[in-house]
Amino acid sequence: METNGYQNRKGSSRNRIFNQIREAGSVSASQLSYELQLSRPTVKKSLDELLEAGCIHENGYIGNTGGRRAGAYSVRADAKAAIGIDLTRNHITVIIADLCGNLVYEKRVHRPFALEDAYLRYLGELVEEAILAKQIPREAVLGVGIVVPGLITEDHREIFYGKILDFTGLTVDEIGKYIPCACRLYNDADAGGYAEISQRRDVTDAFYISLSNNIGGSILIDHKVYKGEGPRSGEVGHMTIIPGGRECYCGQKGCFETYCNAAILADMFQGNLEMFFERLQDNDADCAGVWREYLYYLSIAVNNVRMLFDCKVILGGYVGAHMEPYLDELKELAAARNTFESDADYLEVCRVKKDALALGGALPFIHELWRGI
Repeated sequence: METNGYQNRKGSSRNRIFNQIREAGSVSASQLSYELQLSRPTVKKSLDELLEAGCIHENGYIGNTGGRRAGAYSVRADAKAAIGIDLTRNHITVIIADLCGNLVYEKRVHRPFALEDAYLRYLGELVEEAILAKQIPREAVLGVGIVVPGLITEDHREIFYGKILDFTGLTVDEIGKYIPCACRLYNDADAGGYAEISQRRDVTDAFYISLSNNIGGSILIDHKVYKGEGPRSGEVGHMTIIPGGRECYCGQKGCFETYCNAAILADMFQGNLEMFFERLQDNDADCAGVWREYLYYLSIAVNNVRMLFDCKVILGGYVGAHMEPYLDELKELAAARNTFESDADYLEVCRVKKDALALGGALPFIHELWRGI
């Protein structure tokens, strides 16, 4: 997984022109010539090719000086699309991202995971429904990224560790048998981290912690996901924070997973995490006590990550999306553990708060087109 690379200005003239248009939003041929230091004939040739390919269009004029106004070009956002599917124990989320990387469709349904034909057929139906809802030609769909709570082979074809949903060994061909597009598998935390770093020009390196019903992590270096030798890097959920502590589904004891997964909070209200935070805002004593303990354990993990990587730590997932009002409290706890720093300003809350995992499954297809057009 890697993004377009915001500072990358190499490649063909056509590629450079397309990405300049994409980043500018709307730009004239003369502006492109000046900003990219390309000749007018070169710019015109590339624009004609992009227009013919249907990736850009003329969308009006720039300037209002009384003279002839220059034609403006912008990306045809609906020319291509990619689909992301986030599978959890009890829910399915399907999103569509357009050619600009914007989320243009979202549907979340309650459906317990089951390795049954009916479930797999339903995935195909959800994709068909999404394509129909946005009236996308089948050939315009670049691909489908299926995001799962498991470890994925480097070719995105197989789940080689899938204890959470008991689907170790499941292949993309099996899970996507009814999906009418090319599919890939992605790890959930990596997808969330990828979606987050893709939206950030101010950060190139970070460690993303996904605080959802299961905890995962993603190491992000130069806008890319670092996968390690396994490939199983970033599995912060199975970092021991309390030796001999609570038993984890992995068979070990004291894993970070067992102290800070979102279900610890949501299960106080029959799985309703939003209700927990509503009550917490209302100063509910029981919620406040559980939350203090949650932040205490989270601060241990956050400081451990900071000691290892010395980079920004971004909190995402279900709980990360609610963390903003409590960030200062967590920073104080993390700073108190830090040997070298008096504050924890390296700690941030995710910007992509909704559908980050599914979005992270779709974006690689979009970014590959950005690089290869």
